[in-house]
Amino acid sequence: MLHELLLALLGFTGDFVLDASPARRRAATQDAAAGGGDGDGEVGPAFRLAPDLTFLQPSERSAIERLISLGFYYKELNRFATESRDLSWVQSSVEVSSPHADKTQKGKVRKGSVYRRAIANGITEILSVYRSAVLQVEQNLLSDPLPILATVTHGLNKFEVLLPPLYELVMEIEQKDIRGGQLLNVLHKRCHCGVPELQSCIQRLLWHGHQVMFNQLTSWMVYGILQDQYSEFFIRRQDDRDGENGSSQRDFPDKFMQKLAKDTSLASWHTGFHVSLDMLPEYIHMRVAESILFAGKAIRVLRNPSPGATLQEHVNQGQNPKGSHRMQSFTGGSGAPKDLPNFSNISTEELLPLAEADKIDAMLKELKHSSEFHKRLFESAVGSIRTIAANHLWQLVVVRADLNGHLKALKDYFLLAKGDFFQCFLEESRQLMRLPPRQSTAEADLMIPFQLAALKTIGDEDKYFTRVSLRMLSYGMKSSTSQKDLQKPNASELSSQGKAASELALDGWDSIALEYSVDWPLQLFFTPDVLSKYRKVFQYLIRLKRTQMELEKSWAAVMHKDHADFSDYCKDRKNGSATQLRRQRSKPLWRVREHMAFLIRNLQFYIQVDVIESQWNVLQSHVQDSHDFTELVSFHQEYLSALVSQSFLDIGSVSRILDSIMKLCLQFCWSIEQYETRPNISEIDHITEEFNKKSNSLYTILRSSRLAGSQRAPFLRQFLMRLNFNSFFETTARGVMNSGRLRPSTAGAQL
Repeated sequence: MLHELLLALLGFTGDFVLDASPARRRAATQDAAAGGGDGDGEVGPAFRLAPDLTFLQPSERSAIERLISLGFYYKELNRFATESRDLSWVQSSVEVSSPHADKTQKGKVRKGSVYRRAIANGITEILSVYRSAVLQVEQNLLSDPLPILATVTHGLNKFEVLLPPLYELVMEIEQKDIRGGQLLNVLHKRCHCGVPELQSCIQRLLWHGHQVMFNQLTSWMVYGILQDQYSEFFIRRQDDRDGENGSSQRDFPDKFMQKLAKDTSLASWHTGFHVSLDMLPEYIHMRVAESILFAGKAIRVLRNPSPGATLQEHVNQGQNPKGSHRMQSFTGGSGAPKDLPNFSNISTEELLPLAEADKIDAMLKELKHSSEFHKRLFESAVGSIRTIAANHLWQLVVVRADLNGHLKALKDYFLLAKGDFFQCFLEESRQLMRLPPRQSTAEADLMIPFQLAALKTIGDEDKYFTRVSLRMLSYGMKSSTSQKDLQKPNASELSSQGKAASELALDGWDSIALEYSVDWPLQLFFTPDVLSKYRKVFQYLIRLKRTQMELEKSWAAVMHKDHADFSDYCKDRKNGSATQLRRQRSKPLWRVREHMAFLIRNLQFYIQVDVIESQWNVLQSHVQDSHDFTELVSFHQEYLSALVSQSFLDIGSVSRILDSIMKLCLQFCWSIEQYETRPNISEIDHITEEFNKKSNSLYTILRSSRLAGSQRAPFLRQFLMRLNFNSFFETTARGVMNSGRLRPSTAGAQL
């Protein structure tokens, strides 16, 4: 009987111990088919003593049944380990099937799992200890002249607290098809128990699971390779959620998506990988997972340099051997700029030295060989690896690719730091912009003044100008309005338009924009979102500069005519009364123009000096001090956010008022230039009244408490002080002059 018991303890039943598992499985399957159950599996051990054993005492039967339950648990655990360690799924990508636990609750075939195989290896270790204990019990029984049941009970007593919880764990894994990081999460939760032996066993299983995770981390963070055939790692390829994020990819420009398709390293950086929250263990913080994601992507870039864009530029340059190099560079053609970095001969060893890769590998091996998972040590190692990757990526982008030179170029052209160039461009295109833009040729029409301005102001030494191109964008902008359209409506129509909230565009030329050609590896830094912000600020600044120039040009033209009239008046005082009267009538108009120029000049000075130059100095200090790529990206994002925020582009009410003010200024300029030939007093009065209302509203909003406590506050106070140096805006904002229409003469007297 004792030998039959020992065989049952190893899962072999016979006449003495019966196995009810097959009948129980058939009943569970029938219940599930009839809708009376879900077929989740057995509840409790299925080994039973034969009912015809009458020679056993009740106490002996109870002790034996308790022992043979260990045999059932052993058999089920051994079955799970055998099925999970089956390597047939390694040789084929098809889904594996097993005779018992091949399907989940919903009938889905279970996929192979390297994490489950690792746990099975740990369970095999525990079962080997159990088999050794059974063998020791058998040896004790054979050496004892009077073998008793207590010898078996004493030898296997400790396994009564180990095998049942492990069986429950295995059943949960099979029924819920738990895999990957979810499996690590389940094991980590079960480690917190009050039984030391069981805690040691679960920790050993978790150690086996962590071996797989550290192997995947090594592959990802040392070689930049994602080894995850069955989607169990918390770093996933973006293809796995293309259906979820299809709309986000549609936000990228078509040209950028074409570049991604050709450049695998660029695609991997921007849209290649993401953190899967489903497989991320709860004891690994999201911040740490993002550091792992960044480190792996950086290693991929450093190990797979992409010189395609630069090589293509040299090919294109060779196709244009004739013609003036100076004119070719100004036309925005395909000629490659001089002295720009060439990455065609850069090796992986230069970008990521072997010693650094070995250092990363050593840190991960130290964590892997540790008997326990230490969260702080793990986070510290990940932080160190991320720092190494970020430093080498910084070396590639900042030093080798001349990031600071490109930042300076973006400031020169997108933030109008090259004021002489844009002043010349606006002067050359001034007559063109008096006419409505033609949708088919507007961009080509602007290229002529753009090239002329470049020839006059840009030297050959500016190697970045070839990357700048002029574009006409048509999103959300009215391209049919111009000077003529702005002058057609009468006063009542202007009044209704002035109250409309849709007055966002000055005219059809508002859609002028710049594009900047960026090659690898600068696409890692200058993403489409970054260039979009630069483009947004440029469109705002070019409108402002155009408005300021129109106010100056209108003043110069009329003053030239006024000086001629005054000369005629001095020559012939008797017949100069009409000229003198006309000059007297024009004075209120120039006071209004001075109001407009005063506001526009101060706004322009505030943005160019207080905002752009100040934030540029801050960014330059960060560039000089930082040697971390991610920190540099963060600083640059803060720089762009400050430009947008302190220029009020993120406040709809303020940006709408500023657009309306610039539109009124252009209307005023075009009206007074025709004042001599077609007097339009009512229209000018209406423009004056609307301008005063808008300017007072602007001052009131800028002084609000909401803006006073924001990051705009320091420089905003200087802007308000310059606007209100004689308390004019403060007085009008209180409503002193809002009771009636503000006459030009009154406004001029206060200023």
